[in-house]
Amino acid sequence: MRKLLMSLVIFLGLTTQAVADYTFIVPQKPGGGTSVWAQIVATEMEKYLGEKIILKHIRGARDIPGFNKWHNEMRDNDKVVMVSHGGNGVSFLNEKVDYNYNEYDSVGLMNLNIIVASRKGHNPYGGNKTSFAAGSGQIPEGIAMTLLKCGAGLTTQQYIDCFKRKVNWIKGMKGGQRRLAFKRGELDGTRENPAAFKKHVQPVIDDGKAQLWFHHGILDTATGKHLDDPNYPGIQMEKLFYAANRTQPNSDLYKAYKLVKSFRDGMQKALWVAKGNPNKAKLIAALEKVATTPESIKAVEKKVGKYKWLIGKDGDAHRDTLMKLITPEALKTLVEFNNEAFGIKAVYKETLVALK
Repeated sequence: MRKLLMSLVIFLGLTTQAVADYTFIVPQKPGGGTSVWAQIVATEMEKYLGEKIILKHIRGARDIPGFNKWHNEMRDNDKVVMVSHGGNGVSFLNEKVDYNYNEYDSVGLMNLNIIVASRKGHNPYGGNKTSFAAGSGQIPEGIAMTLLKCGAGLTTQQYIDCFKRKVNWIKGMKGGQRRLAFKRGELDGTRENPAAFKKHVQPVIDDGKAQLWFHHGILDTATGKHLDDPNYPGIQMEKLFYAANRTQPNSDLYKAYKLVKSFRDGMQKALWVAKGNPNKAKLIAALEKVATTPESIKAVEKKVGKYKWLIGKDGDAHRDTLMKLITPEALKTLVEFNNEAFGIKAVYKETLVALK
């Protein structure tokens, strides 16, 4: 009964003394990479908050409804925190959504990475097609594969044509289906965030059935450039591109790729509250303890690897760096490739340029 009452209070956007627990809104079903991350972070934060944190999962297409619902109905409840992931960042760039990162304060975020593996025995650079599960969350992987498989010096239309020849973009697979298909050797490639990669892909590699292919790098807040991932060194996409082409990527498609991977991976896992939330300082203090206490560091790293926290104002600065990457040219190319190569109904959002 108490849990039912608490859920009702949260949905109505009310704040009462009877509700002492914090609620983390997770915009996907339990068991996903974001849910796993949120659970371990919540478990560790509870130790320093002195209050219980409840995860509430709100499912919906491309994980947009949960974020929209928090933005429209829950963010004024100062005990409700939004947990966002990289897919939300992709949707922010080229879909109609209600949420807007500029309207929130960062409790903290993990500037993570996505790692891509290929089936053992498959040559991803050969003339054969690479089969890969489609989805809006996989946009950076699809563009990266196109750049790696098609080479340098092409126009956006030429890259679109090359993608259609060299990538088998398989639609309709859910996460569990994709993971099982890769394990069985039915897909040539797959991708995961660090927590899910450790759980679902690394065992396949350890069994000799798969190999690391590439990752996207980690966005540096100060420079806006992507750095190699120390957890998976030497396979950053740009390094592999240069090794194959002896030139750095600089096409219009690469600029779109840099934009979308920055928003997807640069805010791969984040905690947000409404501006002016009176509990922000308390939440930040608890997260700082998680980031600096050996016991908590070990617990988080066991799930996701060693990645840097950007907490409070550092998280806000990181968000601001991402906004500066938005240009009309990159947005237009991203929308064009999404529509014509991926078959994703993307929209050009001119208003985003004004948010810089």
